[in-house]
Amino acid sequence: MTNLQVADKEFSHLPIIDISALVSGKGDLCREAALRLRYSVASQINQACQESGFFYIIGHGVDENLQQRLEEISRQFFAQDLETKLKIRMALAGIAWRGYFPVGGELTSGKPDLKEGIYFGAEQGKEHPLVQAGTQMYGSNLFPANIPQFGETVLEYMEAMTNLGHILMTGIALSLGLEASYFADRYTSDPLVLFRIFNYPPNLSPSDGEPIWGVGEHTDYGVLTILKQDNSGGLQVKSKSHWVAAPPVPGSFVCNIGDMLEKMTAGLYRSTPHRVQNQSGNHRLSFPFFFDPNFDVEVKPIKLDHIVVNDHTDRWDQANIHDFRGTYGDYVLSKVSKVFPELQRSLL
Repeated sequence: MTNLQVADKEFSHLPIIDISALVSGKGDLCREAALRLRYSVASQINQACQESGFFYIIGHGVDENLQQRLEEISRQFFAQDLETKLKIRMALAGIAWRGYFPVGGELTSGKPDLKEGIYFGAEQGKEHPLVQAGTQMYGSNLFPANIPQFGETVLEYMEAMTNLGHILMTGIALSLGLEASYFADRYTSDPLVLFRIFNYPPNLSPSDGEPIWGVGEHTDYGVLTILKQDNSGGLQVKSKSHWVAAPPVPGSFVCNIGDMLEKMTAGLYRSTPHRVQNQSGNHRLSFPFFFDPNFDVEVKPIKLDHIVVNDHTDRWDQANIHDFRGTYGDYVLSKVSKVFPELQRSLL
């Protein structure tokens, strides 16, 4: 299958992949049986990344109690008045790009989203070399002082997601016929990990009948996104001719690949557009975790057999991801500056 054919692939649902063979290793199985299971998972990942760029994972081993605590403290935070939430507003974190933004404060393709949220990253103190160098997106997080265990819970969850990100990248490497450590050796030894907690208020239909999007059509920037969503639904993934719902599946995360993995694989794996519309009548929580390349690593195509680069003129934004040259830091900063243009201007 050429990757032009992949780009035109129609899909009607997202597959569910049990990744326990990647998580647990060989366990009590013999080496050959363990390898067969790992490659079976990798084969399913390969098919999902070519067909839709999205898939659910189960058997991931992330503590359910930790997930429940994260959801509880998040609901507690967003239930507060705006003045209280603004005590950890993003402007206070400066170039670290951390903290709270109110509804309409984030843009997608230049349009305000119907959501509020909090940005987090790996916790880096003043002694960190990149913090000392004044590198954007590095620094300390802002946590609400009035909610006990908020910071501890978020950091514990981020650690669990980082570990899961490394595990999933071994599966993606195997799915491409590469050694399991390919990405860790070249791109993700010190990954840029970004975490968001979003609250989508109930979507009130406008009088003109135009839909209001919690977040508009977009693709993610890096290599891998791992999403925890509550029971409200609303996530939609773009197939060739229609949008496919990605409803919550108990015990699962939704995974999707980003622009940099599309670039690395010459378009074999596609960074698929998606969007959110909260029609549940309730507040919707989502928890996207972005597992991305090292900030200062140059992103290059992987040498894969029988892959021809697609210029991707059919991308949702008409961009050609293969034209990009530079580090992942260059790419992500160019994107984030468009999401919060006012904040970016204040940092110049």
